[in-house]
Amino acid sequence: MEWWVGQTLESIKSFQIRKALNAVISLGMIISSALMVWKALMCFTGTESPVVVVLTGSMEPGFKRGDILFLHMTKDPIRSGEIIVFNVDGRSIPIVHRVIKVHERKDTGEVNILTKGDANDRDDNAGHIYAPGQRWLEQHHIMGRAVGFLPYVGWVTIIMTEKPTVKYVLIGALGLLFITSKD
Repeated sequence: MEWWVGQTLESIKSFQIRKALNAVISLGMIISSALMVWKALMCFTGTESPVVVVLTGSMEPGFKRGDILFLHMTKDPIRSGEIIVFNVDGRSIPIVHRVIKVHERKDTGEVNILTKGDANDRDDNAGHIYAPGQRWLEQHHIMGRAVGFLPYVGWVTIIMTEKPTVKYVLIGALGLLFITSKD
């Protein structure tokens, strides 16, 4: 009888270890799949960030805070009127604004771009959006052109960024759900 109880306990422990390993492997597969999809989107769109969230109201009424923009980058020249997403030196958050002026230098082929938010009174140079001493955007600042959007879906990202407690509660709840779920 004692042998049978020992074997049963070993069997239960072995089953629990296999179940835990299965959960870890499943989680790894989900994370790997998400990363592969993101990398494929990067290759397809030609930009390091194929999806961005509008974080301010500077582009209203066209795009509102919380809208998700889909980006694409091509070799075609950027023209006035296009909506672009760009990074500015010294800022970690990308900015979504409209191109209002393009200055092409014939001698060097260099293109300088001036932007403005639709809801802003001043262009980004006068509005102190650009880095100190910067008057124009150059090609390396541009992350992509807006080619589509989903309204309001980005609010999840905004809420989790502005209220970290919500993010931790959500991650904890998802982890608990994952651990306690039945196969």
